[in-house]
Formats: sequence, C-alpha cells, structure tokens
Amino acid sequence: NSITQGEQVPLLFGFLNSHGWFIRFAHRTFTWDSEAPGKAAVHCVIVGLSRDRSTKPKLWDYPSVSGEQVSVPISRGINSYLVDGPNILVQKASTPISSEINFAALGAMPKDGGGLIVERDEFETVNADPVAAKYLRPYRGSRELVNGLDRWCLWLVDLEPDDVAKSSVLKDRLAQVRSYREGSTAASTRALAKIPHLFAQRFSPNGQFLCIPRVVSELRPYFTVKDFPEGTIASDAVFAVEDHDQLQFSLASSSMFITWQRTVGGRLKSDLRFASTLTWHTFPVPALDTQTRQQIITAGKKVISAREIHPERSLAEHYNPFAMDLELLKAHDALDREVDKAFGAERKLSNERQRQELLFASYSRLSFS
Repeated sequence: NSITQGEQVPLLFGFLNSHGWFIRFAHRTFTWDSEAPGKAAVHCVIVGLSRDRSTKPKLWDYPSVSGEQVSVPISRGINSYLVDGPNILVQKASTPISSEINFAALGAMPKDGGGLIVERDEFETVNADPVAAKYLRPYRGSRELVNGLDRWCLWLVDLEPDDVAKSSVLKDRLAQVRSYREGSTAASTRALAKIPHLFAQRFSPNGQFLCIPRVVSELRPYFTVKDFPEGTIASDAVFAVEDHDQLQFSLASSSMFITWQRTVGGRLKSDLRFASTLTWHTFPVPALDTQTRQQIITAGKKVISAREIHPERSLAEHYNPFAMDLELLKAHDALDREVDKAFGAERKLSNERQRQELLFASYSRLSFS
C-alpha cells in the first residue's frame, strides 16, 4: 500500500499520469493473508489503470483492514491517494507553504550509548550530584509524550570544563559516550568522540514548543500532540515546532490536520507516520485574519483545559478511541468548527471526504499561486 502513500505517490503516479493512465478502479488498504507458517500480514492496495475514460471509476474501502469491503461513491474521480477528488500530487516541502505554519525540526539525536540519557531509575543518583544536577533537563520522545512518562538528559552545551573534574557522574558518563562513539562503525559517529559532552544533533527550540510524535496509531481520532516549555529537550523520536501562542497546537489537534496526514502521509504498516516535509510543511492552512486566528487559539486552549479535568491521564488514555471524555470531545468539536470555517466551510464538517475537498483546493491555491 505504500504506492499510494507519502513520497511514493508523485514518483509513481506522476510518471503514469504523464503517459495518459488514470485509475479506473481501486481497493484501499486491506490485509493480505497467507496460509504459510510464521506468516506476517501484509497491508496492500489494488489499483487498476486504464486509458479509456468512458467507464465510471469504482472504489472500495475497508473500514477494518481485515474486514469486508464497502463501496465508496465517486463524483470526480479516483486520485493517486485513492480519494474522490482532483488528481493533485503533493510534493515534499523543505519549508512551510502556509504562512500560518512554523518550521518543524527533528529533535536532538544523542548517539551516546546511553551516557547522556537519564532514565527514571537513574535520576536519584544523578540528581544527588550537585554538579551534574544543574545540567539535567526533561527529555521527551514519543513514548514519554504519549504515555506521560518522565525521562531526563544531560544537556551540556554550556558545560564548564572544570565541572567534569568536580563530578564523578559527569566523568563516568562522558567516558561512556566517548567509548561508544569510538567503537562505532560509522565514521561520522567516531568523529563525535572528540565532543562526548554534546548530542550528535542539538536542536533545541527557543521558547514554548509543540511536540509531535513521528508515529501515531491509526486508531487515534486526533494527533497526540502537546506543548512543552523552554528547557525541555525533544528527542529524535519527535518533531518540535516553536509555538509561542499555541496556534500550532490548535492546528495540529484538529480533524483537518489528521485528515491531511491520513490522506497524503506515509504509514508504518497502518499507523500514521508524520513527516515534516510531507505532511506538516505542506499542510495548506489559508492565511488567517486576526479574529480567525484568535478563535482557533482560544478553541485550542479549551482542548487543553478539557485534558486538565483529568490530569492523571496520559495522552494515550485521553485519546483512547473507545473511551474519550465527553468534555474533551466537545472541545475538539468546537476546535474543528473554527478550523473548518477557516478553510472555507460554512459550518463544522461531518466527514473526512468534505475536508479532503477543501484541503486539496487550498493546497492547489498555495502551491500554484
């Protein structure tokens, strides 16, 4: 099924379209089973191509990837993402195409053999060392973000050289990092042995930032994102977006965004795989006037307030598709109403197909204007 997802789509269908082929029928993602021992279910699509446009296209969907097919009504045609809509090919973008979207960067990558990362069972020991403790920072990857877990790192970009001699914790951990890097088969990692106190990649946002996981379960009704304060270090299992006014949180938390992600993004099996260049920088948010922007931000803050009714719950628990709190659902509905209207809808939309139409129309305007 990867041929109809992510960056594969323009590579394959751009070529086919240029030679006059169009999709005559298709089956969306389903599991292809096997009777072989030790079998692994494969996620597949079936796509039938033709140059004869006299027959109306037919499309089938699988509400459960291992269930029965259902027919999908077609009014415009089947595009390369197996959606009823214009045949637009979404290309990766190194910077956002919308003026309302901030740049997304991959979080900090340690390549440290564990020396710079402080797990929960190590925290007391490291924190008890007064020299090492001043360099401790909260460290958040997708596991910590979604499950509400604690983890820390030693963030030593401002390390005082004398502090290493004063701290056995720092001395031992930096020796561990150096040894790990020197033993690597990658020349780029071995070169980092000269700077064992630093992460291999050291992106750290200025101010409050939005934390976005790289992979989200296909069952989540909304993308599981959260804002973190300055001083928190995002790991390379997430993307970070500066979010001073919480507009980015509000947009990423909308049904409009997860629809875009489901439609043009890649997948890991059937789970949603976020990519800054393909699904965030291409997210076609129209230019917002001051009033509309504030209404979206206010609605996003109400989503946060609804989460805070149950502060003991993790994002995984908040967004359990079978047990979402009613107040949180109401807050998301209100947010969707504001975002849908910003894209040109007269009222809150009721299904994914309606949002896809607005998204592709907006993408066309922003990309080709």
